[in-house]
Amino acid sequence: MPKQATSPSKKAAKSKAAKSARPVKTPRKKPAPEPAETAKVIGSEVVYEGPIFRVTRDKIIEPNGMEGVKDVIRHNGSAVILAVDNSRSKEDPWIVMERQYRHAARQFLWELPAGTLDPGEDPLAGAQRELEEETGYRAKKWKPLVKYFASPGFLAEAMNVFLAEGLMPGHARPEEDEDIEFRLVKLSEIMKMIRKGAILDGKTLSCVLLYHELLRRK
Repeated sequence: MPKQATSPSKKAAKSKAAKSARPVKTPRKKPAPEPAETAKVIGSEVVYEGPIFRVTRDKIIEPNGMEGVKDVIRHNGSAVILAVDNSRSKEDPWIVMERQYRHAARQFLWELPAGTLDPGEDPLAGAQRELEEETGYRAKKWKPLVKYFASPGFLAEAMNVFLAEGLMPGHARPEEDEDIEFRLVKLSEIMKMIRKGAILDGKTLSCVLLYHELLRRK
């Protein structure tokens, strides 16, 4: 039996139905703007200023949009020196350690050599200056080890840590208010002190443990 021809009106209806069955494209939404990476300071006043640091009270808008008031200790930053003598042993090198009284901790502490940077001073230049002033040592080789913030909740002091190798002894020139005892201590002995809780200085703990881990991976 011959097939019946489809009328033009039916063809148009089928074509319209096929078009309506296609998925409808929805317009793409623009991505939400990313929050700012730093807070916007809308007001700041100095509430204390001393010879080493000052304290500012900042009114800010945080990256999440919240407003707040923060008291911040402003500091030039510090240089920390992990001074290593590995001429006798690569696996268990000797490290320059200092012992001095810290009034804030109300006790003597074992520490790595360190000191406050002068305004605008390059951290490496500050590290070289501090090592020679406090211990008399100079170093042939310098390498950045790590940079960190000791207590970023309220302290803006950046700690710039350098590894110093190829030590050359000299004469220490400590400042008038510094009474520093220093000596070379084996890395293995410092690790024992850390495990016994005899090292309480944060920069010394973090830097020695990092250095020990880097040596272990070699």
